Amino acid sequence: MPPTSDAYWLALRSVHGVGPKIYRAILERFQTPDRAIAADVVALIDAGVPRTTAGNIAGLRDFDAAERELCEMERIDARLIRWTDTEYPSNLRQIADPPPYLYIRGSAAALGPACVAIVGARAASDAGRHMARRLGLELASRGITVVSGLARGIDGEAHQGALDAGGRTVAVTGCGIDVIYPAEHRALAEAILESGGAIVSELPIGTSPRAENFPARNRILSGLCLGVVIVEAAERSGSLITARLALEQDRQVFAVPGSPLSGKSRGSNRLLKEGARLVECVEDIIEELAPQMIGPGFNQQNNEIVTRKSAPERKSGVSKVSIDIKSQPQSIQDILIALKRTPKLHVDSIIAESGMNAQTVLRLLLDLELKGLVAQHPGKLFSLA
Repeated sequence: MPPTSDAYWLALRSVHGVGPKIYRAILERFQTPDRAIAADVVALIDAGVPRTTAGNIAGLRDFDAAERELCEMERIDARLIRWTDTEYPSNLRQIADPPPYLYIRGSAAALGPACVAIVGARAASDAGRHMARRLGLELASRGITVVSGLARGIDGEAHQGALDAGGRTVAVTGCGIDVIYPAEHRALAEAILESGGAIVSELPIGTSPRAENFPARNRILSGLCLGVVIVEAAERSGSLITARLALEQDRQVFAVPGSPLSGKSRGSNRLLKEGARLVECVEDIIEELAPQMIGPGFNQQNNEIVTRKSAPERKSGVSKVSIDIKSQPQSIQDILIALKRTPKLHVDSIIAESGMNAQTVLRLLLDLELKGLVAQHPGKLFSLA
């Protein structure tokens, strides 16, 4: 019986010398792993594969381990999201060394483009924990997926905050997705899955949480997101590795300021000195990322979240959004009335007509866009949806 398609994907990654970059070069040349495995050594070398690795690939005949792993994945209700799948996260495609596939438990829809990471110290202060949970809650309440690493301290609080808001959160682990680490976060992991979130990893089923796994894990964590928020980080910490990777991936780095008397904040305070965006409230994040949160992918993710939370009476596949302008707060009324007078209006005109500052207008516009009431167009133009 021939190997299954997923078995080819797993087996190729298991070949010594095939890392993410080599795997990507193989896919760009051969499109699928089975074609690469069937190719001769010369063709593999022409695709950029080192000679020794090409020989290992051409000699691959044993798929039993891959098939056993797929059986175990089925047992725990997990699956692969492959590079060639439409569900593969669009943000992750943009980094230099994306994984060829992700193991996932939960909803792939949670991996949409509107994601923000919150990471920080495991031994966090009470203030740091409170801030992480608050940011997680407020981001999730705006339809943004909160991404973190399921670790103790800041990570756990960020996940919990998103759950408190009834939103989505994604845990990126440095072990197999069947291994919950730390063990005391098992209930948190189950809540993430039950809320429409996901647990993802690039590591095989059963992989234990070893220290060397986490830097590679962090590149996925930051790569999934538009920005990374650091809440409490010591001078030498994994959170600073995540911040460095985010900068290399052209992601926005944010940091919450902390007391200069606390060693737990020295790393995050140093990031602020080096140009990270200071975060005192969720609006500091929203204002910076709002211009990037445009386009069909974002609208689809936001609409899925909005309808999941508040559309109990939808009776068909098509829904219409209506709004009573007079029932809205005055600030929103001013924006909607301005947009009602013209097909499209530049953001500067909206600011001028509303009399509010730019930060407030951008925040309100994003909230309205997430609710499906306002649409954004190229050139910073807005209209009623």
